[in-house]
Amino acid sequence: MIGLISATAAGTAARDRLAAAWPDRTRVYEGPVGEAVRAAFAECEQLVCFLATGAVVRLIAPLLGEKTSDPGVVCVDEGGRFAVSLVGGHGGGANGLAREVGALLGAEPVVTTATDAVGLPGLDTLGLPYEGALAAVSRALLDGESVALEAEVPWPLPPLPTAADGAYSIRVTDRAVEPGEREVLLRPPSLVAGVGASKGAPVEEVLELVEGALRDAGLCALSLAELATVDAKAGEPGIVEAARRLGVPVVTYPADELARVEVPNPSDAPLAAVGTPSVAEAAALVRGGELLVPKRKSAASPAMATCAVVRRPGRGRLAVVGLGPGARDLVTPRARDELRRASVLVGLDQYVDQIRDLLRPGTRVLESGLGAEEERARTAVAEARKGHAVALIGSGDAGVYAMASPALAEASDDIDVVGVPGVTAALAAGAILGAPLGHDHVSISLSDLHTPWEVIERRVMAAAESDLVVTFYNPRSRGRDWQLPKALSILAGHRAPGTPVGVVRNASRPDESSRVTTLAALDPATVDMMTVVTVGNTATRDIAGRMVTPRGYRWQEEPK
Repeated sequence: MIGLISATAAGTAARDRLAAAWPDRTRVYEGPVGEAVRAAFAECEQLVCFLATGAVVRLIAPLLGEKTSDPGVVCVDEGGRFAVSLVGGHGGGANGLAREVGALLGAEPVVTTATDAVGLPGLDTLGLPYEGALAAVSRALLDGESVALEAEVPWPLPPLPTAADGAYSIRVTDRAVEPGEREVLLRPPSLVAGVGASKGAPVEEVLELVEGALRDAGLCALSLAELATVDAKAGEPGIVEAARRLGVPVVTYPADELARVEVPNPSDAPLAAVGTPSVAEAAALVRGGELLVPKRKSAASPAMATCAVVRRPGRGRLAVVGLGPGARDLVTPRARDELRRASVLVGLDQYVDQIRDLLRPGTRVLESGLGAEEERARTAVAEARKGHAVALIGSGDAGVYAMASPALAEASDDIDVVGVPGVTAALAAGAILGAPLGHDHVSISLSDLHTPWEVIERRVMAAAESDLVVTFYNPRSRGRDWQLPKALSILAGHRAPGTPVGVVRNASRPDESSRVTTLAALDPATVDMMTVVTVGNTATRDIAGRMVTPRGYRWQEEPK
C-alpha cells in the first residue's frame, strides 16, 4: 500500500489525482502532517509526500531503521515538477515509484542512486537474495574496476560489466559457502525439495528433514524455490506450514504424472497410499534437473516424512521485442525495459544502431546484416538455452513479418519466451493517413521470396472480393517491380478508380513522406521497399485530404 500525505491545496490536488488513478494501491492520510507521516511510515510499504524534501527528511529521520525494511519514500514538490526518490530507492522501490508518479503527474523523476544514474543494474534489485560486500562490489562496478562474475549456477542476469578475473567478484551459487571479503554471493532459486508426508506429519519433522537435507548436502536454504509434492498432499498441514516458515510456495502434481517419472528409489507404500511409487523424488524431478539429495526419511520413529532435493538449472529468457516503425518515442516503455534487462542482444545491424544507446553497459551485441533472419533466430534461441537473458529485436511489431515467427519455430519449452508488442508499419502509416483502418482490414506482403506468388495472388483476390481495406507490405523493389501493379489491378476489378490510396514512406522517421491518391492515379514506380501502401474499401473516403473508412456505428434492430 502507498500512503499519500499532503499539506497544501496544490499538494492535495495532486494527491487526489494519484489516489483516483490508483484506488487499489493508495491510502490517503489526513490530519496533522507529522502524525500522518508517522502513521503511513508504520503502515505502508511506500509513501508519496507532497511536501518539501527538507520537511520530509526531518519527519522521517527518527523513524528510519534498516534499508531492507524501511518503506520507499517519494517527495513531489509544490509545483508538481519533480518526483524525488528520497529513501529506499532499491529496497523500498522508491526509484521505480518516482518514475511511475512522474509519468502520471507529468513530473520529472529524480533518482540519485548511483547505479541507476549510470545505467547499471543494482545488485540488490535483481530479485535474488544476496550476501557479502554489496556496497564494495557495487562501488567497484561504478568505478570501472575489474569485477569477476562466476556463475556456478547459470542464471539469466541483466548485463553486468564484469571481467574474467578481478579484485572483486560476484558469484552466483546455491552452495552453502561464505562470501569473501570483496565478494557478493547471489542466491538463485535453483533448488526444489520434493516432500512426501504421512497424514498428520508434524511441521517440525518436515522442516527439520528439509533443512537437514540442504545442510548435509552443503546447499543454501536461500536458494530453495519451492516444496513439491503430490496433489493429494496439497493441504497437508505439516507441509503447508513448513513451506510458510521457509518462505516458499507448495507446488503439487497429479499422481499419474509423478508415476511416469523415473526415480532411483521407488516404493510400494506411496503407490498404495496416493497412486505413485514416488512422491519426494518424482515431485522434485518432474520438471527436470539434477538429483542432489536422493530420497531420505525423517529421523523420527516411525518416520512420517520423506525428502529429496533437485537442482533445476536457470531457464534462459528470450524476449522478442518490437521496436516500432522507427521514431524513438514509439519505442514502448516495455520494449525499453526488456532492452535494459537483456544481457545479450540479437538483431539486424541497422536496428541495433537505432537503440544502442538504450542498452546497459556490458550488454553483448550479436548483429548481422539483411538476409540473415533465420540465423539470428537460431542464435537468439541458442543464447537463451545457455541460460542468458536475450532480446531479439525487430522493427514494427516483432510478430508481424518480423523475427517472432522464425524464433518461436526454433524455440522449445526449455526456455521462457516473452513477446513485446510494437507499433506496426500499418498502424504508423494509418495514423499518418487519417483513419483508413477504421473497419475490417488485412495486411498482405507482396514479397514472393518466402511465399509463392500464386498464393499471394489468391489472398489479394480474396481481400478484393471481401471488400477489405488492404495494407501492402514490401510492395516493390528493384528486383520485384511487377507485383504491385498486378495486385492493384486485382483490386481495381472490385473497386472504383477513385478509391483512396495512401502511400507512406519511412513512417515516423525524419524523412517521412505521405500522400493520398487514388487507385487509378497511383504510379507504382513511386513506391519502394520503405513504403507502405494502403488501399481503401468501397466505403473509404478522402475527407479534407485524409483517408477515412467509416466504422458504421449504428444500432441494429434485433430480429423478432
